[in-house]
Amino acid sequence: MATTVEPPGRTRHEPDLHTFEHHWQDEADAAFLYRILAASEPDARKKGIYSRLAEVEDRHVVVWGELLAKHGHPPKFFKPSTRARALAGLGKLFGPGFLLPMLLEEEGREVKAYLDMHRATPAGAPGGGEALTLAKESAEHATTLAGIAGKSGEPWHRTGSGGFLRNVVYGFNDGLTANFGLVAGIIGASVAQEHQAVIVAGVAGLIADALSMGSSGYLAAKSEREVYDYEIAMERDEIALMPEIERDELALIYEAKGMDADSAHRLATQVMADPERMLEEQVQEELKIGEQTIPPFREGWVTGLATAFGAIIPVFPFFFARGPTAIAMSFGFSMLSHFLVGAARSVFTGRSILRSGLDMFVVGLGVAVVGYFVGDWVGKVF
Repeated sequence: MATTVEPPGRTRHEPDLHTFEHHWQDEADAAFLYRILAASEPDARKKGIYSRLAEVEDRHVVVWGELLAKHGHPPKFFKPSTRARALAGLGKLFGPGFLLPMLLEEEGREVKAYLDMHRATPAGAPGGGEALTLAKESAEHATTLAGIAGKSGEPWHRTGSGGFLRNVVYGFNDGLTANFGLVAGIIGASVAQEHQAVIVAGVAGLIADALSMGSSGYLAAKSEREVYDYEIAMERDEIALMPEIERDELALIYEAKGMDADSAHRLATQVMADPERMLEEQVQEELKIGEQTIPPFREGWVTGLATAFGAIIPVFPFFFARGPTAIAMSFGFSMLSHFLVGAARSVFTGRSILRSGLDMFVVGLGVAVVGYFVGDWVGKVF
């Protein structure tokens, strides 16, 4: 049997202190955000749940802090990360409806990260057992939050929609990137009256892209709402026409959640006495339809308006400057905006703000280069 020789200066199963610090920060950020969520929640029952979740996260912070201290790296004084501060500010601005799905996604990411850490940690090595325990507790948190949000199943196997702000960020990004490529193409073509051509094409592209994105958002949300309305109407009819069958279905759902058969049947019968309550239960438990928060018209104009704001950035400098100055300003504003919108996307993806911003910066640069050379080729050929 081969013998493993450890490198000089390195002990077997040396703990990954960087990972410990990462989880310590994540848990401390989560406790911070749960308290923000509790402070903005008007419902007393939900406020109490969020406060208790914050206390559990505090215990998780202690777990990682003790591991760090045990290995000679006591944790620093807690300071919320840039992402946590951004989420807190947005949560205060938009309320619990925004922050709840963000925390649900965060708990889902924690479950995955802890399970991966447990699998990758050798038996008996520091952090492995703690990771499994915290994965289970994070899964319980995610399930609790999913119940409040009207969702079901295992939330760590999917990501949420992100709601209002996600539409703003992605609409802005679409308008910015599409019009930036268009402006770069016109500059590359070196057409006569280039300054005027940039403004005309840029404004036309802005209007077309905003209307396209807005109408797409509206139609998608409207179609989804129509499907929900149809399903709910069918369920309402079933409750009226087949109450015993619907009661038995609900009892089976309760039983599947761990309730004994008699208690499940009794509770379903009590719910059945109130048709509206029965409909609400069936919509959530059987149809898995949560609360619809964004009307289709609002979905459309939010997405369209965000797209228009993004699309105006590459064109705006040409309204008050000309020649190389306008081109340089357009490029500078657009590249900075690409970085910022990439950083904003990290709110939904959980990635590093710097890395996410740089990814979008590179995408924007690629769009500009391709647009410029395609425009240059078209201008020479035609």
